[in-house]
Amino acid sequence: MNTPLRRLSVAVMLLFGLLLVNVNYLQVVRADDLHNDSNNPRLIAEEYSRERGPILVAGKPVASSKATDDRLEYLRQYSDGELYAPATGFYSLVYGSSGIEREASSILSGTDDALFVRRVIDLLTGTSPKGGSVALTLDPQAQKAAFDGLAGRRGAVVAIDPTTGALLALATSPSYDPNLLASHSPAEVRRNYERLDRKKSRPMLDRALRQTYPPGSTFKIVTSAAALESGRYNPDSPVYGGAELDLPQTDVALPNFDGRPCSGGNPTLTDALMFSCNAAFGKIGLELGDDALRAQAEKFGFNQAFEVPMRSVASYFPEDPNPPQTAQSAIGQFDVRATPLQMAMVAAAVANRGVLMAPYLVQEVQAPDLSVIDSARPREVGTAVSPQTAAELAQMMTAVVDAGTGSNAQIPGVKVAGKTGTAQQGGGRKPHAWFVSFAPSDTEAQVAVAVVIEEGGGAAEISGNQLAAPIARAVMEAVLQR
Repeated sequence: MNTPLRRLSVAVMLLFGLLLVNVNYLQVVRADDLHNDSNNPRLIAEEYSRERGPILVAGKPVASSKATDDRLEYLRQYSDGELYAPATGFYSLVYGSSGIEREASSILSGTDDALFVRRVIDLLTGTSPKGGSVALTLDPQAQKAAFDGLAGRRGAVVAIDPTTGALLALATSPSYDPNLLASHSPAEVRRNYERLDRKKSRPMLDRALRQTYPPGSTFKIVTSAAALESGRYNPDSPVYGGAELDLPQTDVALPNFDGRPCSGGNPTLTDALMFSCNAAFGKIGLELGDDALRAQAEKFGFNQAFEVPMRSVASYFPEDPNPPQTAQSAIGQFDVRATPLQMAMVAAAVANRGVLMAPYLVQEVQAPDLSVIDSARPREVGTAVSPQTAAELAQMMTAVVDAGTGSNAQIPGVKVAGKTGTAQQGGGRKPHAWFVSFAPSDTEAQVAVAVVIEEGGGAAEISGNQLAAPIARAVMEAVLQR
């Protein structure tokens, strides 16, 4: 009889031991994970019991919190939701958060270590805790010009201050209203999210940072930079002027867009850029080689991601193209892919005397009492080209707008540098329309812009000058008129 009792007592002791181990594991080892689990109802109630701080543009809130009389004490609200959605993102009871709402969540919610003293003071004084605020770099007029210019067509616009890297516009289209995901009704939020997610136009996709496209002829800026940096070319160097280029190792030719010789058959490098001559740049690409093109592209930021603080996808130049593929890559085709952010950075580096600045979206972080916790510190990524090459590229790109394919970007009284692009996709799909630019191009530039319209917005006639350049012009004018 004693033997069974002993066995039972040993078993009970083992169970108690396992129970104690589990309790300690949950309360010590996994305590933080469980507390921070987005599905933890206590955490949700705790988050919504504090007034979440605002996201500001030009000092005005584009995201803020409103007191309610339901179980969750505050409701997130977005003014001009579609306009600023790529920057603010959403704050959702069901789906968490995105954009600045996610990247700066600890400041906005008031839980950041930088706000510890503030929380202690609130506790001692019995003051209701509040989150800090995040001020963005966006220019409201430039943002509106970008969004209105896209007019619901699939595409994106990015505008950058070339000297600092501050993002002045970050627009994607079509967009969505973050208010649809901010409701306190989980069922309503799920319905709205699923409806948005089912749309073929993908309104929740941040096309400016998270989508890559063949950059087409806008990449000729990079090829021109590689040519000038090689020391083998200058803006007046004669280049191949045929109507098409016979590609090695293949029976296929690379034709000019209009099927005619470039600039009467005797173009300079500047002429080739002005009139976007494919055959000329294909020939330059073959002469320079893929290694030189790749190295130059990487100096502009290709093959790396950037955090603004949202993380962009990396733009791409192919690893080991053969000669025909190298010629295609030199005109921004084959497997070359770029985000609108990346192409705006290319223009910005040229505008900034060859220096590439890290892009950023947050200008300032403030405590609830409006004291400044942190301010943006512009940072150099590296030197894309020499100051001389940058000056030569600026002159060549100005010729594109003054007398070449980019005439629709002209601004009275202001010198504008730019480059058009019509990026082929293949598979019977319509090409994308691109335009990249900066202004002023004869003094210190204040803004660099990249515009892409997917498949030309469905237009019958697709060109970067016709569709994208007017949008870039409107954004540049908005910044210059500040």
